[in-house]
Amino acid sequence: RLSFNNAGPALGLGLSYNITNKLAVRGAATYLKISGSDASGEANKNVPGFRNLSFKSSVWEAQLALEYTFLDLEERSISPYIFAGVAAFHFNPYAKDPAGNKVFLRSLATEGQGLPQYPDKVLYKKNQFAIPFGGGFKFALNNRTQLGIELGLRKLFTDYLDDVSGTYADSSILAAARGPQAAAFAFRGREVNAGATYPAEGAIRGNPKNKDWYYTTGIKLSYNLGSGTGKGRKNGVGCPTNIY
Repeated sequence: RLSFNNAGPALGLGLSYNITNKLAVRGAATYLKISGSDASGEANKNVPGFRNLSFKSSVWEAQLALEYTFLDLEERSISPYIFAGVAAFHFNPYAKDPAGNKVFLRSLATEGQGLPQYPDKVLYKKNQFAIPFGGGFKFALNNRTQLGIELGLRKLFTDYLDDVSGTYADSSILAAARGPQAAAFAFRGREVNAGATYPAEGAIRGNPKNKDWYYTTGIKLSYNLGSGTGKGRKNGVGCPTNIY
């Protein structure tokens, strides 16, 4: 479900090329921050097995997509639009220890990824592909400038965006292989409940059947470098390029 509980800032810059008055190809580079926390959800720290996990990550994304505008902005001042394409992104989840120090989680192998005792758990890659899609509304401010409101979702092929996916590794194996900090960050329930116990090996830590998602909402300002578009103006040159 969509939630703004852990929303972070995002900034993007892109170019689009109008193939027709309604169809365009667009590319964009985006920087955003994502986060999540068990403490901000519905779980209660007194419930047995409360993980107390959290993460943050910066995401760098490059996207290429087709965009379709339903109404001709040469004749209209507002139109809905949709887009879909492909993207590559980089992420690196981290959390803070009790002293406030940043600790990157992938190298800890918190679920035993990459350890010989768990050959089916592969260390996830920080560079991944995604399928971006979404839509919004465009407003023609004048012949060259448009303002857009957009919601963009990313379908991912990894479940480790937050470093949580499958089952718990044995705490002693994890501590011996990656140090006691790895076991401490695999289960953090004892930080808020002294009576909590580390779950048994193989206990559910996440749900690998549901891959992760992230999404952006924002306002987009576009400037036409070509012949200009806008309500009441027919384009006699064709194929303008927009920057946003």
